[in-house]
Amino acid sequence: MAVSGNLATFRLPPLPTIGDIIKLFNLRAERQLSQNFLLDLRLTDKIVRKAGKLRDAYVLEVGPGPGGITRSILNADITKLLVVEKDTRFIPGLKMLEEAAPGKIQIVHGDILTYKVEKAFPKSLRKNWENDPPDVHIIGNLPFSVSTHLIIKWLENVASRDGPFTYGRTQMTLTFQKEVAEVDVGVVHFTPLINPQIEQPFKLVEKVVQSVFQFRRKYCHRGVAILFPEAERLQRTEEMLMRADVDPTLRPYELSIPQFKSLCDVYRGLCEENSALFPYNFREELRQKKMMKRSRKYIDEEDEEEEEEEEEEEENI
Repeated sequence: MAVSGNLATFRLPPLPTIGDIIKLFNLRAERQLSQNFLLDLRLTDKIVRKAGKLRDAYVLEVGPGPGGITRSILNADITKLLVVEKDTRFIPGLKMLEEAAPGKIQIVHGDILTYKVEKAFPKSLRKNWENDPPDVHIIGNLPFSVSTHLIIKWLENVASRDGPFTYGRTQMTLTFQKEVAEVDVGVVHFTPLINPQIEQPFKLVEKVVQSVFQFRRKYCHRGVAILFPEAERLQRTEEMLMRADVDPTLRPYELSIPQFKSLCDVYRGLCEENSALFPYNFREELRQKKMMKRSRKYIDEEDEEEEEEEEEEEENI
């Protein structure tokens, strides 16, 4: 009886190096877009391994650029790879990979911030939220310029279980760079929790966290304060921190998840007591104050001009 061997795994054929691709298509990292190319395939292999088991998985790659991580994903023997690239310069190099991996890769020339990921893969991949994560992964080397917007968008998608998370608790493996010039890459692997640690609406949590981190290096009471109109700021800030049992002299980065939960819970209660509180916007109040100051200055200048004209008329008389 013949014994069957291991199933053959897919491997890319010999291709030009990423460095060759960059030279061939005259590519360069755009500083204003915070781009940073990953040229070392040993590094890209390591990043992809952080995603876990990818064999037979469906993968969305964000911003593939010249295709370093793309090659490592394809060599992980995935079923389907969808790449979304906004920069037209990288499309020809990605088409070379498409030809080298027939049926494996689909190229979308578009913006990941507006792309409908929920329509990208078969509905049969969807799993209940309480089950294990689906065979759908997001992998990407995020430019610094879009990373914050994209992560916030995806976190909101997690909260509402839509977008990439219509398939279930889709896992994400993302790289970040602090600055364009830095070669060091931080790799973060995300798996959504079955139950959130803060049981409050996403927009409320986002507002509290953003406000607290508005003054990252200051005491946390500075950020909490801008949640409230100036007329009641001092009283409300003291009340919120006291009810949340949070030390006002802690820095934002020193606060724990349970402390942020407590702040969000108390703020929710205050918003229910005063319906005008949640729509309040600190920057809008600041803008209006500046406009009023300018208006007063303009009125004062007009008054001075009128007084000068009256004095001149009196002198002429």
